[in-house]
Amino acid sequence: MAKFVLKDAFVSLNSVDLSDHVESITVNYGAETPERTSMSENSRTRLPGLIDWTVDLSFRQDFAASEVDVTLFALVGAAAFPIELRPTSAVVSVTNPKYTGSALLGSYNPIVGTVGDTANAPVTLTGDGDLTRATA
Repeated sequence: MAKFVLKDAFVSLNSVDLSDHVESITVNYGAETPERTSMSENSRTRLPGLIDWTVDLSFRQDFAASEVDVTLFALVGAAAFPIELRPTSAVVSVTNPKYTGSALLGSYNPIVGTVGDTANAPVTLTGDGDLTRATA
């Protein structure tokens, strides 16, 4: 897959495919870089640190059975749950990697918007352990 328009991302939370309700997705993946500079150095030096990741999602709200509200409401404050994310819903491949891990949901706003807006449900998932990337 070369350059493409993001319009078919795959999002599964706790084994529920919510892809058809996703408005936006951002996977934040990074590492801490604690400083280790000592008095004799002229520049700051750092060490590679712990990996941390989150996922920001905005869903088009849906209160029907097995959809957005029912799924997210049950996950707030619950044990870590599995997630799977892909750039497209196509089969996993070198050009369509899948990202999997366990996440926690600390808060959920079931009703967001102003008059005339589409009802959305933005959430931030916090990683609990490793986020893995696979191409097969």
